[in-house]
Amino acid sequence: MDAQVTPLLERIDARERELGTAAEQLRTQIDELTTRMRELHEEMENLAVTRKTLLALPPTAPEPTEEPPALPAHPAYQQILGTFAETSGPKRARDLCQALDLPLTAKSIESTRHKLKRLVSLGVLAETEPGLFTQRRP
Repeated sequence: MDAQVTPLLERIDARERELGTAAEQLRTQIDELTTRMRELHEEMENLAVTRKTLLALPPTAPEPTEEPPALPAHPAYQQILGTFAETSGPKRARDLCQALDLPLTAKSIESTRHKLKRLVSLGVLAETEPGLFTQRRP
């Protein structure tokens, strides 16, 4: 071989190796990008399925808001609640009769106890122990 051709062939060999390395690097990048593209498509498909599923669900009813209980129309209930608002601590039916200036007879005490029990059933008052009534804490 000619002395002039040998350096050219060596340069060609070196350039072929450079191009081979660059081509291999590009193939690796293409493989990585292909994998990433597949992952993105799978995620997009999952989102589409999720959207379709959510749209197919029946609408949910809003959570009911808790309204305060309707109090009986009788003014005695308002008087009882007014007494609880004015003083603190639990009360018995007899205590309320005294606070409301009602006669301390069995009939009036039992009538007051009945009203207190009604307010307990409506969730306005609480009976902390038998016969002892207090306002509910919010």
